[in-house]
Order: sequence, then structure tokens, then C-alpha cells
Amino acid sequence: MHDGLMMRTLGAAGTVRLGIALAVAGTLLSGCGGGSMFGASTDSSPSIGSRFSELFGSKSQAVGEKAPPTVDNELSCPSVSIRAGASTFAVAAPGKEPVGNDLRFQATITRTARDCKVSDGQITARIGIIGRVIAGPAGNPPTVEIPLRVAVVQGGVQEKTITTKVYRTTVAMNEEGSVPFSLVAEDVVYPVPPGATGDSYIFYIGFDPQALTPEPKPKAARKKK
Repeated sequence: MHDGLMMRTLGAAGTVRLGIALAVAGTLLSGCGGGSMFGASTDSSPSIGSRFSELFGSKSQAVGEKAPPTVDNELSCPSVSIRAGASTFAVAAPGKEPVGNDLRFQATITRTARDCKVSDGQITARIGIIGRVIAGPAGNPPTVEIPLRVAVVQGGVQEKTITTKVYRTTVAMNEEGSVPFSLVAEDVVYPVPPGATGDSYIFYIGFDPQALTPEPKPKAARKKK
């Protein structure tokens, strides 16, 4: 859901609450270019930035930012892109649509990273994802389960999926209703592509709500005879 549309559809109280949280998230994201997030970070969860720094060093990028340049031993490591239509994860109260006052929370991806190692004809990649969960007007659940799909895709007129897997992470919410999260997929393995084929490979990431077990629908009240 586009942030502008979401803000217009929220009720007055929900707009103020979500607007403050989005402003905080935007401030955090604005300090992410160039790796400052991983040093003396302004992120409210320093452990997230520290782990990314240990795993990826400077090989990370904010969403919408150009990927860091590759070096010779990274030429087989595709860039990370968010799959169209999978950049946000909005959840509503049971039986409702995730708009207006029925929105319970929304998750977004703010930063990505990747590295690759080649061994015995296989590429083993690590894909890092940082994001944020913001509570909506319909309540601030104590925990939120985030489903993320990581896929290796050969781009072109007809895309070809090389491998794909769903990962889940559980986020403990706070009273402010704005919490960062991170996930590192460390077991993405696929064959080394032949020749220059690897130049068309992409690491696609995105939220995959279909991977979650749907919440049971509320039972209809029995009619009195």
C-alpha cells in the first residue's frame, strides 16, 4: 500500500499515531546511506546494525540506493531487488481490509545486503534484510510474524526462478508501536551459472503473506430461536 494512500485513509487519531512513527522511521533511514547506520547508529536496536556490520561490512544499501560496486571476487553475486508489489506487508483486524482504522500494523523493508562465496561449482549467498514494523489504529499486537521470500531469478523476457525459499521472523512490538527488524538468509545455494548468464541473475526479496497460516475468522453469533 502506498504511504500516501494509507495516510489519507486513516482516521484522525490513527493518522497522528502512524504519522509520528513514519517520521521516526524516515529519520532513521535518512542516516543509512554510506554505512553510518552500522557505526554510531541512531537505530533504536543497535544489535541489528552491529550484526549487519559484522556480516556484510559496507556491502549494504538503503532501499532505492544504488548497490555498492562489485570487486573481482564478487562478479557472480547478483544485486538485491524488492519484488514489485511485495515491498510492504499490511495486516488488518480479522475479517477486515488493511485500510483506515482497520489497519493493525504495516511492515516495510528499508535496507538490504548480500555477499556470495563460490565453492565446488556452487554459490552460497547470504541475503540481509532490515525493515520496520509500525502499528496501525486497530491496535498494537504484542508480537508480529513477518514472512519474507528470497528468490534467485534469472532475469529476461521470460524470468526463470533458480531457487526460492520463505523465511519468517517474529518481532516483539513496543509501546511506541514502531520497531525495527532484521533477517539474514544464510542458506541460499545455487549452481554457478554458465558463462555470462550470471550477469542476468537477481536476488529478489519481498513479503509473502501467503506463507503464513491465516488467522481463523470470527465465528458468527448464533441466532436465538
